[in-house]
Amino acid sequence: MTAATTGTGDLAIRIRAVDKWFGAVHANRAADLEVVRNEINALVGENGAGKSTLMKIVSGLQPPDRGTIEVNGRDVTGWSTAEAIRAGVGMVHQHFMLVPTLSVAENVVLGREPGGRAMFDRAQAIRDVESLVASSGLAVDANRLVADLSVGEAQRVEILKTLYRGARILLLDEPTAVLSPPEVADLWRVLRRVRDQGTTIVLITHKLDEIMAVTDRITVMRQGATVARMVTKESTPEGVARAMVGRDVSLAVQSSAAQVSADTAPALEIRNLTVRGARVARAVNEVSLAVRPGEILGIAGVEGNGQSELLDAIVGFRAAEGGSLRLGGADLTRASVRARADAGLAHIPEDRHHRGLILDYSIAENLILGLQHRFSTGAQLDRAKIRANAEQQVRAFDIRPTDPALAVRGLSGGNQQKVVIARELSREFSVLVAAQPTRGVDVGAIEFIHDALRKARNAGKAILLVSAELREILTLSDRIAVMYGGRIVTEFARADATEEVLGPFMTGARRDGAAA
Repeated sequence: MTAATTGTGDLAIRIRAVDKWFGAVHANRAADLEVVRNEINALVGENGAGKSTLMKIVSGLQPPDRGTIEVNGRDVTGWSTAEAIRAGVGMVHQHFMLVPTLSVAENVVLGREPGGRAMFDRAQAIRDVESLVASSGLAVDANRLVADLSVGEAQRVEILKTLYRGARILLLDEPTAVLSPPEVADLWRVLRRVRDQGTTIVLITHKLDEIMAVTDRITVMRQGATVARMVTKESTPEGVARAMVGRDVSLAVQSSAAQVSADTAPALEIRNLTVRGARVARAVNEVSLAVRPGEILGIAGVEGNGQSELLDAIVGFRAAEGGSLRLGGADLTRASVRARADAGLAHIPEDRHHRGLILDYSIAENLILGLQHRFSTGAQLDRAKIRANAEQQVRAFDIRPTDPALAVRGLSGGNQQKVVIARELSREFSVLVAAQPTRGVDVGAIEFIHDALRKARNAGKAILLVSAELREILTLSDRIAVMYGGRIVTEFARADATEEVLGPFMTGARRDGAAA
């Protein structure tokens, strides 16, 4: 284990030999953590490595079964969330906990309202939040409704809530999982600023570029235990990945090798597709594209430019107002979700919780959603067949924990994603629509998922890939289209595409090859 030597008095958090069980699942195994005051410490590891559990223990959401927790030199083992908040420890969770119908200011002060709930001083709340916005750099309008915010703005509100309660130790669980690249850059600027103002930050992330760009130290966990501590400036992405996974991991951007003739009939073809959005008349504005068997078409773009509405219309979640969609030559423009799936359309949704999984169902049950007819005899489900399928998929996709009877709710986000991908790649399909397929997934699993998508492509499947990660688009795609303002503004062969070439089109600085 690589360790940086620090004095105990320099530590904001000191964890020793923490164990935590959830039934038969040993989430933390004699885990250690040392976080130096006024630094940003990355807590990294594979999905299911025990990172979030350890942070929940620090924040008082879970008690440890064994071991000790010290905060600012005081033993706080087993304390409550209220005690943690009073001591200046705040946790910002991966899934936001905001009230959409309230304003930014109301959300930030909720539970600690100036004047109290009975005599709530709204004007003072707005002044307090505006002052906090100015000092932290977390730019957001205190008067806006949370329901009207972008994802990045909602993230800022979550951090403001924590700072308003006096947090001097900030625990962030995958804060960039749903942010666009500009929003990520803005968040890093803010975190450096609050660090320099005296806040200690623990950052859970899977993204190596983020780790190297913003952190001071790195703590690596594997299978519940702490396996390495590093000083960021003395480390390399390859070394961090090796410590996370326990083996060498390829981090290189790989050019795709597929060569598909333009004369090949498309497996998926859409023409002049127009789709209404929640806030704009045309979230998708006369989009045309074709994906052929044996290729991956990647759609690059900053999130919020119509990609979600486009995919919703393709899979049948949202009706198109104009245009057509053909799958294997058949017109499915007005077909149901089930009819499209039966025709050969598979779908990895961008929101696994709302559209990919039933969280209280078991791993085995989630692995057959939409495929129940393949696992039934008459009106009865074949439980033995369902379990056998689950055991095979759990092995093939390295889903952890390995018990198919466990509820999916108890899995880490990355392992939940593996359940979705295992199900969709195991069904009979000709076209796969993959939306953010590696969101919230660790570096080893990303390598596995990318390999699985390439194998599907090489087996003759057509794949439409949408990802906010430009590196992922460049790694997997054979052709790349850029979406901006609801339109496809340009398209490149993979050999002609780089971050520098695509960037101006993604931001609207260039359209259709000409200056905007």
